[in-house]
Amino acid sequence: MKAPILALKDVRLADGRVMLFDGVDLALDAGVRACLVGRNGAGKSTLLRLLAGEVEPDGGERTVTPGTRIAVVAQEPEIVGTTLIDHAVRGGAAAHRAKAALESFGLDPAKRAEGLSGGEIRRAALARAFAEDADVLLLDEPTNHLDILAIETLEAELAASRAAALIVSHDRAFLERVTKRCFWLEYRQVRRLDKGFAAFDAWAEKIEAQEAEEASRLARAIEREQHWLARGVTARRARNEGRRRRLEAMRLAKADRMREARGGLAMDIASSGISGQRVAEAKAISKAFGQRVVLKGFSTRILRGDRVAIVGPNGAGKTTLVKLLLGELAPDAGQVTLGTNLEIAYIDQARSVLSPEMTLQAVLTPEGGDQVMVRGRPRHVAAYAKDFLFAEGQLRQPVKSLSGGERNRLLLARALALPSNVMVLDEPTNDLDMETLELLEDLLADYDGTLILVSHDRDFIDRLATSTIGLDGRGRAVETPGGWADFVSQNPGFFRPPEAKTATATRAPAPKREAKPAAKLSYKDQRRLAELEALIHELPGKLAALETGLADPALYGRDPAGFERLSRALEAGRAQLGAAEAEWLDLESRREALEGSA
Repeated sequence: MKAPILALKDVRLADGRVMLFDGVDLALDAGVRACLVGRNGAGKSTLLRLLAGEVEPDGGERTVTPGTRIAVVAQEPEIVGTTLIDHAVRGGAAAHRAKAALESFGLDPAKRAEGLSGGEIRRAALARAFAEDADVLLLDEPTNHLDILAIETLEAELAASRAAALIVSHDRAFLERVTKRCFWLEYRQVRRLDKGFAAFDAWAEKIEAQEAEEASRLARAIEREQHWLARGVTARRARNEGRRRRLEAMRLAKADRMREARGGLAMDIASSGISGQRVAEAKAISKAFGQRVVLKGFSTRILRGDRVAIVGPNGAGKTTLVKLLLGELAPDAGQVTLGTNLEIAYIDQARSVLSPEMTLQAVLTPEGGDQVMVRGRPRHVAAYAKDFLFAEGQLRQPVKSLSGGERNRLLLARALALPSNVMVLDEPTNDLDMETLELLEDLLADYDGTLILVSHDRDFIDRLATSTIGLDGRGRAVETPGGWADFVSQNPGFFRPPEAKTATATRAPAPKREAKPAAKLSYKDQRRLAELEALIHELPGKLAALETGLADPALYGRDPAGFERLSRALEAGRAQLGAAEAEWLDLESRREALEGSA
């Protein structure tokens, strides 16, 4: 039996008075792809840093085979260099390998390294790691900010790589496809399963049941164990089968309605429907920003209780479609009709409503006091926070002290407390651990309103969606009953570019030569692009100042008019920023296309 190429033995590490690891053993064998699973705050990222040699343990030892090369993709990677190729070669990769890796992830090696989107930053960091031809890949939430097509590229790169890999991720579909071993970080120690992630749930449930029995017999479980063992993962799994049957019934009902719509009956049914039953109906809507067509002739009908997922590549227009369906943006053609009495809760992936200096209690009780109105009923803030895995002592902590997953949980707690009958979730699974993800699914399964999900998490969509709308980024949109798997099976090749689909088609006669297009933006568009860049740089500071003002829990009681004024200014500022970013993206895409064709 060969020795592992990278291992931790009896490792201990404390963060102040808090013990993170107490006797951790973990061994990576050559070529084995494994996942590291654990709840938010358990120390998964710190454990990766220990393996990388970036952190020294308080006790125990780290061993690594001489000559082993380790590449790390952090949860929040930093891109260094003037261009992407500069960044990709900084770890010692050959220029030709770096160029190929960047292009495989859909990036231009000559693109400047500043002003990148979250997805571009992630892809650039992954490209650098694969270009280094390392023996070990340590990947911390590698699918965050990636669209589904980029995730599939990552899966292919891992399958082709000879490297061992240890992956921290909340994306269950991704882990099921790429892993052959599981490490479970729980209660400061690591357990090992020599099977892929597809076997993790059954294994973890068996262990939890054993521990629950022992805890009951010995009567010495601590509060956190009681929460998870008495009303946690196992109890939730017991409800999965009934919920799966209910979801299938909802999907069948959605399919029936869509067949009726295609048969021409939808208009009459919708127009004579019960008030409040229809949430939104879009009839042949189109939308473009300059030359960039986002939607062309798309129709859908969303009824109360539907769970609609919206998928597509980054930049395909998913957020634009949401705004069109909610009446926040007018279509260029077609019509959107909204239902009556809509109360909408919106969670954006930027978490823009959270001010860093606000306490958790101030977020949950913006008008002060210790009561949270949860869908019209008062609850003590500590009890409500506990439902979202926050201890009472955390209520006095500022938002800036929370991890990414904890901030996402806080946003969910805030949104689910508000009276709403429509909930829009934009990448709600980012940074969540497996157990919190299951808790979120429970909450959403019990939600009696309408859900609109923008997500790249295929498993999450399959578990919740009654229908899926796919956008191909070229103006085409298609809706299919069911989740992601249903969409892909019923629309093969939908996301592939036209040239990929027609490569084997009969060659058509060559078109007449057209006049050569301009090689760069007009002077007017260049000026506008510069103005938008300045505006996008300036607005976040102004929004932060407004958020700081609203963070004062006593402001509403002291100055209601001032509170309303700041709230309106913040809403208007966010709308202005969103519009500026959309216009900038259109102009920047046109600029790149023109310069690339020159």
